[in-house]
Amino acid sequence: MTDVSGQIDHVLNEDRSFPPPAEFTEKAVFSSTDQYQQMYDRAVQDRDGFWKEQAEEHLHWFEPFQEVCRWDAPNVEWFAGGKTNASYNCLDRHVEAGRGDKTAIIWEGEPGDTRTLTYSELRTEVAKCAAGLREQGINQGDVVSIYMPMTPELAIAMLACARIGAVHSVIFAGFSAESIADRNNDAGAKMVITSDGLHRRGKVLPLKQTVDEALLKSPTVEKCLVLKRIGQDDVPMTEGRDVWWHDAIDGQSGDLPAEPLDSETTLFILYTSGSTGKPKGIRHTTAGYNLWAKRTFEWVFDHREDDIFWCTADCGWITGHSYIVYGPLSAGATCVMYEGAPNHPAEDRFWELVEKYKVTILYTAPTAIRAFIKWGDEHVDKHDLSSLRLLGSVGEGINPEAWMWYHEKIGNQKCPIVDTWWQTET
Repeated sequence: MTDVSGQIDHVLNEDRSFPPPAEFTEKAVFSSTDQYQQMYDRAVQDRDGFWKEQAEEHLHWFEPFQEVCRWDAPNVEWFAGGKTNASYNCLDRHVEAGRGDKTAIIWEGEPGDTRTLTYSELRTEVAKCAAGLREQGINQGDVVSIYMPMTPELAIAMLACARIGAVHSVIFAGFSAESIADRNNDAGAKMVITSDGLHRRGKVLPLKQTVDEALLKSPTVEKCLVLKRIGQDDVPMTEGRDVWWHDAIDGQSGDLPAEPLDSETTLFILYTSGSTGKPKGIRHTTAGYNLWAKRTFEWVFDHREDDIFWCTADCGWITGHSYIVYGPLSAGATCVMYEGAPNHPAEDRFWELVEKYKVTILYTAPTAIRAFIKWGDEHVDKHDLSSLRLLGSVGEGINPEAWMWYHEKIGNQKCPIVDTWWQTET
């Protein structure tokens, strides 16, 4: 038998370190470990004082909170008595500060179609969607399942729910009809938002057909809102239940204000992957989650005003919620969204997008990095990646070989790598 203990020890005891370049550190949010440690110590020693300052500075409050943290194990409430709104914090706050013309989302579909939305434009689209949801009978506390491709309308639907106090439950667009029905029933969903289909590796996947099958087993669902993404003419629509996005949303007024909501109002439900049993619905509330997403985005990714941030995750997972929608948009960042596969029409699609949009921060998964390595360096070498200044890894732990390739080949040995991991519960 081969002795692999030395190999295992090598993995467990990795001790190489790569300090960021001086020019990076000079401008960083945390310019030294000591600076970070001081902030951390303050947060530990004076929890309520620290988070009171953070909340007052970084969220808008329609009504001020009276208590920072109410702890009654295992229950906790953050910012009790306050009223805020995550949609307002992501959109209106920036527009009212005179930053409405800044680009919020740069989107590219797999076929190559593109769309750019400023913060003012995004706020208008979200307000129109929120008004349309209300017209379809969705009110505060109602659950809306979202089963969509990675289009701007996915983020718009999430923020529209947040605007009126509805609870979104995003379902990964690769899940089966049975998985959709299970989540609909567990959450008591009143509406499903979907599309006629999505593009994936040059093929069209019939999302609406999958949803129709799920709705046969989803008795609580009353309405199905359908985005025309593919443009097929033979999409079955059930009268009285199904309505096209453009019919319900496009004609609405774009000035619906954000609803002041209690800090502990449920923002969304997201189901665990089911790797340890039946998927469990995790409930995240408005103020605590919103502040956490904003500040971790700014701290972990060293966000700067001119950054172009691309998180390659799907909004069906917690990483997409936190670092495509709520974190970056609360911080006023410019984000890239991409609909398709990383290897269509060729294995250099990601690097083409980094070069095209001058991405400065790239956040992807070790699984993807290992696929890039397998596909070959020649796909990277075709493109200018000099805009990148920071790299991130998320998902499972990254192995040393993938880390070194990412550092050397993508980061040109100048980009720090933030190795992160999250879970649906956090």
